[in-house]
Amino acid sequence: MQLLRKIPDWLIYLVVLIVIIGNVRSRVSQHDVAEPPPELGPALPNVRPADPRVLVRIGAPASGVGTAFVLDRNGHWFTARHVVDSCDQVGLKLDGRQFVKVNVAKISPTSDVAILTSKWKRPPLDRDFNTRRKIGERGFFIGFPQGRPGEAAGQLIGRRRMVIRGRYRSSEPILAWSEIGRTRGLKGSLGGLSGGPVFNSAGQVIGLVSAESPRRGRVYTAAPASLARLSKPLKSKPASKSIRLGNYGNRADRLRRSRQVVQVACLVK
Repeated sequence: MQLLRKIPDWLIYLVVLIVIIGNVRSRVSQHDVAEPPPELGPALPNVRPADPRVLVRIGAPASGVGTAFVLDRNGHWFTARHVVDSCDQVGLKLDGRQFVKVNVAKISPTSDVAILTSKWKRPPLDRDFNTRRKIGERGFFIGFPQGRPGEAAGQLIGRRRMVIRGRYRSSEPILAWSEIGRTRGLKGSLGGLSGGPVFNSAGQVIGLVSAESPRRGRVYTAAPASLARLSKPLKSKPASKSIRLGNYGNRADRLRRSRQVVQVACLVK
């Protein structure tokens, strides 16, 4: 006790302050440490007749919502075919209850992909439909699951063949992802995310969400080649920012605020 009385108060406060600052810096440095990259496997194999099949049944035309993302500077947008097929009217949501009317410019007969056209134009997203994907790489799915802003993350596990039956029939190669993360509080189906973009870790679009299997924790996306067949190369390369498990929620919010990823609504009378 006698020793403590001889130590100036300011020196005690200084020691405590140094300890606090050290703890804060330690926490910040741990938070900012780059997460290890995923362990990548071999390149995704080519399409094979023996690829496992995923059966999807498309019901009768009905009003609903999905997700769309900007394709180019000319007012073209990508979405899923099953979201806008057989709609009497299609609109992109601006804000609140405001929608801008769009036309369905093209529907792919061989894949779950459609192109919308509108006078409303936004800056395009960087994309890569040519690089061969690798097993184990991460993908980030951004849009409006359950009609609300949300996102999910997945790890590529292989190639599948999606067979669609119902109001139309098609068969196409798709990519299968094992879900490894999603928006906090988002439970159950990812319905409404259909048509949304799939980003790689470099922040480039590499696919489009087509279907899910909630029971198995799988997300299925249109193959990059399916999107490449319906799009032209961009004249100038847009800027892109890396996406990782630690920031994909923030990146998704920015893309929705910039209206490069929007909700699409289908009206059936």
